[in-house]
Parts: sequence; structure tokens; C-alpha cells
Amino acid sequence: MQITDVRVRKVTKESKMRAVVSITIDNEFVVHDIKVIEGEKGLFIAMPSRKASDGEYRDIAHPINSDTRDKIQKLILQAYEESLAEETLEG
Repeated sequence: MQITDVRVRKVTKESKMRAVVSITIDNEFVVHDIKVIEGEKGLFIAMPSRKASDGEYRDIAHPINSDTRDKIQKLILQAYEESLAEETLEG
């Protein structure tokens, strides 16, 4: 599996969510609404989720193992940091 595209949309309102990201896998499959969140220990990603009838949030799409999650998170956070750097250069 190769992530062939990462699109970052920064969030400007005051919240712990810093960006919403879409990734394309193998130029064939897109996952939208992955969130970049500022946590107590730094940035992390939250996969797209939906609120269930019991009030809990459940992931709609997610990696099956931690290695894949780490790979996706690393690529997304790298793209997010690059988008911040570009913004600094332009501004």
C-alpha cells in the first residue's frame, strides 16, 4: 500500500483540531476527514468517525494494525508540517 497523495486543509478556528486531511491510497482509494489534533503529547491523527446510537464515536475507516497507523500518521503529520512551513515562507 502506498499513500500517493495527501491533501491538508488547515482549521483556523480555536480548537484542538489543527487540520482535516484526505489521503489517496495507490491512486485508487480516498479516505476523507482524517483529523490532525493537538494533544497533550503533541500532534496525532484521528480517523474518520461517526457517533453511534450509544453516544460513542466509532471509526468508519481505520488501519488494521499499528504499523500501518504509524505509517499513515507519519506521512500526514509530515505533510501538515510542510504546509505550515509553506505558509510561513509565503507570509
